Amino acid sequence: MTSPAPPDARRQAIPWPGTVIAVLMILTCGLELAVAAADVGLIGSVRWRSLILQYGACWPGLVRDWQPNYAAQPWTMFFSYSLLHAGLLHLLGNMAMLLWVGPGLAARVGQLGFLLLWVGSVLGGGLVFVAMASASTPMVGASGAVFGLIGALVMYDYVLKGRYAKALGISAALALLNLVMLIAENGLLAWQTHLGGYLAGGLIALCLTDRQPEPAATD
Repeated sequence: MTSPAPPDARRQAIPWPGTVIAVLMILTCGLELAVAAADVGLIGSVRWRSLILQYGACWPGLVRDWQPNYAAQPWTMFFSYSLLHAGLLHLLGNMAMLLWVGPGLAARVGQLGFLLLWVGSVLGGGLVFVAMASASTPMVGASGAVFGLIGALVMYDYVLKGRYAKALGISAALALLNLVMLIAENGLLAWQTHLGGYLAGGLIALCLTDRQPEPAATD
């Protein structure tokens, strides 16, 4: 016989996107949709995409000897890059992953915890990319944050439960996926950002409380 789940557990059984996820999606989707509309001449200028890349992408050269477009750019780029995308398909892929893993994770760590995970993974992804990529390679996209969410789930569901082989298997599968995508995209994949985000998400998860209820007892 299975014990009934407490009310809080029942509410968490079907998690819904929270405020933080909604705001992140509105900011990210709104910007890319506006630029996509400008690309085809519906609004603004076809120069918009080029301009936002110049001002908002993560450029490794800016922490070396490049001249920034504005004084704070070498700092703000570590966060602004996550709001930009290379096109609608790039955006849709990241937003689909956010909707898939985000609500459940937000239910486990809370809205503030989820925001910390997202921002920390964005920063971790940007730092590793800058450290490992060539100076002339710009990077955009929320995939570093998405990989951070996956890293947090792996930490909670496998590492902290002692299921190390499973955690290693998932990590190896993600590495293989990145290799395949790197080849398919002719080297135009910011795998460094994925790696940095994944590691940052796992580490940040250690500092957050997992609110997921224990499995119901059976007899």
